[in-house]
Amino acid sequence: MKVQESIENNSANQIAHVLIEALPYIQRFKGKTIVVKYGGNAMIDETLKNSFARDVVLLKLVGINPVVVHGGGPQIGNLLQRLGKTSEFVQGMRVTDAETMDVVEMVLGGLVNKEIVNLINRHGGSAVGLTGKDGDLVRARKIVATQRSPETDEPEIIDLGHVGEVESIDPAVVDMLVQGDFIPVIAPIGVGEDGRSYNINADLVAGKMAEVLKAEKLILLTNTQGILDKQGGLLTGLSLSEVDALIEDGTISGGMIPKTRCATDSLKGGVNSVHIIDGRIEHAVLLELFTDRGIGTLMLRR
Repeated sequence: MKVQESIENNSANQIAHVLIEALPYIQRFKGKTIVVKYGGNAMIDETLKNSFARDVVLLKLVGINPVVVHGGGPQIGNLLQRLGKTSEFVQGMRVTDAETMDVVEMVLGGLVNKEIVNLINRHGGSAVGLTGKDGDLVRARKIVATQRSPETDEPEIIDLGHVGEVESIDPAVVDMLVQGDFIPVIAPIGVGEDGRSYNINADLVAGKMAEVLKAEKLILLTNTQGILDKQGGLLTGLSLSEVDALIEDGTISGGMIPKTRCATDSLKGGVNSVHIIDGRIEHAVLLELFTDRGIGTLMLRR
């Protein structure tokens, strides 16, 4: 009986310790906006999906204002495959003709967006789904890609179709939702001056959204631990100059470079800190925000 009581007391003490450790962070971030880019395995695994939804609801309940921007590349690829359409990529970007853009809008603005909204609502939140076309939220401009060919001196221009980048963001509709105690969930689709829809990288939309909303933090959920050193150790507490040095010496390479550039651009745009964290860990957002050690890479504007 005494052994059982001892176990229960230890468990209670651990819970109390966790709550006490979280308290100063909750106090510090209360009333602040945190933009979360949601993607990777966290969008596919059922346990992780529910874990993420609970994290977002808890943030809202303790007075923090989460804004979610989501991806959906694998889901788009799966539907295109089922429709018999081959996905083509240039420099990591999906070539998006008019037919593919219809699929992108259906998947991102419909299936994926509404699933996330439904999950958050099921766990006690009040989420509202948007695309960048709603309320003229995200204005886009067409991306023109180039590549050099050994046959010519001039770079070859590649038409990626409906692939864009963020030209501007009007946060009025997001501000209205946040003030109404809703959680905005945003699909990264923008509209150009020509009225056409454009598929935009979700990291870029999240980064620009964080800048415009003057967010306290930008959190990028990934399928990696964060930024690693050459020995595979996790790096954190990085300044802008340290990040530039890590890119220069090849420590940060490959697909982590654009994600890191997105982070540094946000910091230069006024966001106080950016977190690149492993979305494959349950409750990754809460562990990063409300514990002393965190679980990913913290980048600071200094």
